[in-house]
Amino acid sequence: MRKLFGTDGVRGEANTEPMSAETCLKLAMATALQFKRGEHRHSVVIGKDTRLSGYLIEPALTAGFIAMGMDVTLLGPVPTPAVAMLTRSLRADLGVMISASHNPYQDNGIKLFGPDGFKLSDDVEQAIEARMAQPFAADLAPSADLGRAVRLDDAAGRYIEHAKASFPKHLRLEGLKIALDCANGAAYKVAPKVLWELGAEVIAISNEPNGTNINANCGALHPDNLRAAVLENHCDIGIALDGDADRLLLVDEQGSIISGDQVLALIASAWQQSGKLKGKGIVGTVMSNLGLERFMTSLGLTLERTAVGDRYVVEQMRSSGWNIGGESSGHVVLTDHATTGDGIVAALQVLAQVVASGQRASDVCKIFVPVPQVLKNVSYAKGQQPLEAQSVKDAIVAAEAMLAGAGRVLVRKSGTEPLIRVMVEADNPEPAADLIVEAIKKQAAGVAA
Repeated sequence: MRKLFGTDGVRGEANTEPMSAETCLKLAMATALQFKRGEHRHSVVIGKDTRLSGYLIEPALTAGFIAMGMDVTLLGPVPTPAVAMLTRSLRADLGVMISASHNPYQDNGIKLFGPDGFKLSDDVEQAIEARMAQPFAADLAPSADLGRAVRLDDAAGRYIEHAKASFPKHLRLEGLKIALDCANGAAYKVAPKVLWELGAEVIAISNEPNGTNINANCGALHPDNLRAAVLENHCDIGIALDGDADRLLLVDEQGSIISGDQVLALIASAWQQSGKLKGKGIVGTVMSNLGLERFMTSLGLTLERTAVGDRYVVEQMRSSGWNIGGESSGHVVLTDHATTGDGIVAALQVLAQVVASGQRASDVCKIFVPVPQVLKNVSYAKGQQPLEAQSVKDAIVAAEAMLAGAGRVLVRKSGTEPLIRVMVEADNPEPAADLIVEAIKKQAAGVAA
């Protein structure tokens, strides 16, 4: 079992384990050994978001790779999908993104990409963890073979051109006023430029990072500011990214939220009509709304569900040969354009449909009726196992009985935070969700006492 890696790389509070300088150094050394193959000069690209702790983690990783004889290309603050793209473009052996995505600035994380630009499999991550437990002395590069570090000054520009190339060449964004919440994160420079260069009028907010304001009451998890900006400025649509811009949240001209499931449905429908859709469906997760599944069925398509995590979505997409997948949270993966979730590229696909239709976002982007869904989080202390308690198991069974087969219950641990996530999907989901939440809270309080 992996202990260091979670559902999306390594993550934790900065300057504590596992996000200490020492562990980051060892992680880089172990990863370098895992990916050094052949006699060529090996290289790694490293990007980061705008967290203060990036100044701690970036040099620790750089030192580890250099010690093992790998050259390092530093990208600076860029979105996660830019790291994945540049890993392939620069023919690097490895890509690294320093980010904790939507988490507050106190946290940070490390996401790893193979030379193909895809996130690593569970088996590879487990192999890296095993290498970390071994001594490195015999594998250190001789003094003459140490790696070198350089900075790629045009990393942002390369990604901007890549993102723009995903937009249909016969369309432009002229006439659209777009509110854009950059979450004070990795896309604070590139996202406004992509939209502006394609012709839009851009109202950018939360685009002044200071190291500690990333995701702070802004971005994809906090849409109130975006909704206000859309309404106050009479925008046609609003786009919110998270800290590393691998996910998005959309708001229509009325200030109503457009879910990630609606985005998937819109793109899938458009691509099916244009002949771009590969395979017989799209990939979602166990959290994808039942309404999306029903809509896909109406198109003669399938919704294949995976565990939560865009990495698992991508693995299923590659296995099936399909080119659309994502999560209701706003991770949208379009493998025609990216190897990981890309909030900017996904937004451009939606904007293309708005422009092509000549209609309002509220008319274009809500194309199926979602089944009411409630998601509640319950925190627990380290070492607790509330889902193992019989009282909690009984509550889940009782909640499922309340739905009488006309809905879904999903209870799972978060892969990145000490939270139990309770999801209930039904015409009236609240009572069943509350039953489970209360049982978990009582169990957690009892263990803590």
